[in-house]
Amino acid sequence: MIKVLRVSVIALLFLSAPVSKTNGQEKAPLRLVQTIPMPNVKGRIDHMDVDVKGKRLFVAGLENGSVEVVDLAGGKWSKSIPGFKKTQGIAYIPSLNKLFVASGDDGTLRVFRGDSLELIDSIKLELGPNRVTYDPHKSLVYVGYGGKEAGKDYGEVGIIDAKTDKRLGDIKVDAHPSELLLDKSGKTLYVFVSISSKVQVVDTQKREVVSTWTVSSQRNGDGAFDEKTHRLLIGTRTPPQMVAMDSATGREVTTLPTVEGMDGVYFNARQKRVYVSGGRDNDVGYVFVYQQKDADHYELILKIPTRSGAGTSFWSPELNRFYVGAPAHDNKEAAMFVYEPQP
Repeated sequence: MIKVLRVSVIALLFLSAPVSKTNGQEKAPLRLVQTIPMPNVKGRIDHMDVDVKGKRLFVAGLENGSVEVVDLAGGKWSKSIPGFKKTQGIAYIPSLNKLFVASGDDGTLRVFRGDSLELIDSIKLELGPNRVTYDPHKSLVYVGYGGKEAGKDYGEVGIIDAKTDKRLGDIKVDAHPSELLLDKSGKTLYVFVSISSKVQVVDTQKREVVSTWTVSSQRNGDGAFDEKTHRLLIGTRTPPQMVAMDSATGREVTTLPTVEGMDGVYFNARQKRVYVSGGRDNDVGYVFVYQQKDADHYELILKIPTRSGAGTSFWSPELNRFYVGAPAHDNKEAAMFVYEPQP
């Protein structure tokens, strides 16, 4: 009788535990479908962007001083573009046939032809260029930089004319921007300031901060925007949490535990899922998957083990694929893990 009771208790504990499935399980919300080696890429991997039509993934080799180009159709590494110092933000703009790449330690935003990947321009900023985002309505590129890295007690968001590659001005923010999220209209830019755990709301027409909100957890480094439900989905590092915030008022509606070393947050609008990747400076990397029940309620439904240091990720709704950059580790070469969402 005691043995039967013990088995029943164990079963109940198992059923109530957070879901943690292996990559090979067909019914998992994310399934590993491909591993693409990236030979000779050393150190931390950072931000990415995709050429949907050309099936190319552009990957920042932050410590490698390069942009790595992955051939998604062929499932193989294609080429490496060297010459960077701390490669970070990337924005591919097919309508202009341009690729913008931020280089943090030389304060430069470089511009390449999208097809040939030939360098065509270099825009000098100040130290710390990191996040890059694009407004297709006005053909403007926004890039975050400055702060402590530039020897300043404030950060800046540079405004670049994407057609002429000319710097048009700057927007002053509290400190170095760690994330830039632009709404679909291009009128509102959300700037995450990790060092002060704040979200600053920028009116892009006025080119100034109009609201500042404090995040309850510290070091808000990455985020996604679900514009339909007016929710900012914020990843924090101390403690590691996923915070859902009202994008109109700054009110936090819920918080859930997330992965250590968080370094990527994306929202799959089709299936109403949040993907948070992490593993930077940790022995094991994970992707945490949350299901959005409604605007105020989210549930952790999956933890996928990846690789130590595999923090950064990228979600392509057009290709219906989630990419996780896995750095070289324990005699394994760097690779791109490719996941397909499952119903």
